[in-house]
Formats: sequence, structure tokens, C-alpha cells
Amino acid sequence: MRELVLHILDIAENGVAAGATLMIITIFENRKENWLDINIEDNGKGMDAEMVTKIVDPFVTSRTTRRVGLGIPLFKAAAEACNGFLTINSELGVGTKVFVRFQLDHIDRMPLGDLANTILTLLIGYQEIHWIFRYQVDELVFEFDDLPIKQELEGVSLTDPSVLKFIREYLEEGIQDIQAG
Repeated sequence: MRELVLHILDIAENGVAAGATLMIITIFENRKENWLDINIEDNGKGMDAEMVTKIVDPFVTSRTTRRVGLGIPLFKAAAEACNGFLTINSELGVGTKVFVRFQLDHIDRMPLGDLANTILTLLIGYQEIHWIFRYQVDELVFEFDDLPIKQELEGVSLTDPSVLKFIREYLEEGIQDIQAG
């Protein structure tokens, strides 16, 4: 994968497939400490300790449609190539947390990618999920929680063109403001 958002999308979709009703994605750029942290949490079915230790193996997957699962192993390899790491904490019946750290200025760190469109893709593709997205650069924080918007819409679809336009612009402006400092 060429952008980190593709890894985020993959992990988030795994959480949805695991029955999550809540997904929290947090991205934190700590310029002072030179780290980029990505945390993806879900309240899905979780994994037992044995599966957590095996999940970094590309030849282990919980999917029944194919016998290879490359998402986590590739994300882990990308982090380790940039002086970072990946950890997974999971509990059956509770959910899973995937935490990944990269050296922010490492020459081999792939770009973050288009955060706004990635979040919008998840919102539209999985409207039944409660999505919380946090993006922080040093002390500046942008947070998007889709629940208040869904409640305000009172049944109007997120795919309504005016709603889509509003959400896209809100995400793009919030993310750009944080990145600009």
C-alpha cells in the first residue's frame, strides 16, 4: 500500500467485519517527539490471545474467502521499516485496538494520504457504525463524531448530495486547519 490511509481503511473494515458498532480512529503527529501514531479501536467480537499473536503472520486470517491476510503484517512491516512498531490488544466480546507508531520524518515513511476522503468513504460505506475520528498535530486537535450529525439528520441519508458536500467540506477544512497549525 502506498498511503497510510489505505492501511487505516483496511483495519477499520476488519473491525466492521468483526461486528463493531463503534469505531474510533485517532491519528497523532507529535512533531516535537518525531512520532506519528495511529490508533484504531473497535467494539467488535475481538480475538483470543492466540489469534492476536498469530495475526501478524501473513498466512493467518480469520477470513473464509481466502487463506492469506496481508493487512496487519504489511502495516507492521511499514512501521518497523520506519523505526516504529505495531501492537494489538484484543479481548473476546470486547473489541480490538491496533496501535501503530512511525518515526514521523523517516525517509521511508509513506505519506498519510487523503484523510478526509478515507473517513468519508467509511462513513458512507458503513452508515450503521458510530464513527469517531480524531486528528491531532502537537496541541491542535480536530475531532469528528458522526452521531450528532446522524441524529440531526433525522433519517436523511448521509449520501444525500447536500449532506455529503457538508461533511466533505467539514472534514477537509478541519484536517487542513490542523495541518497548517
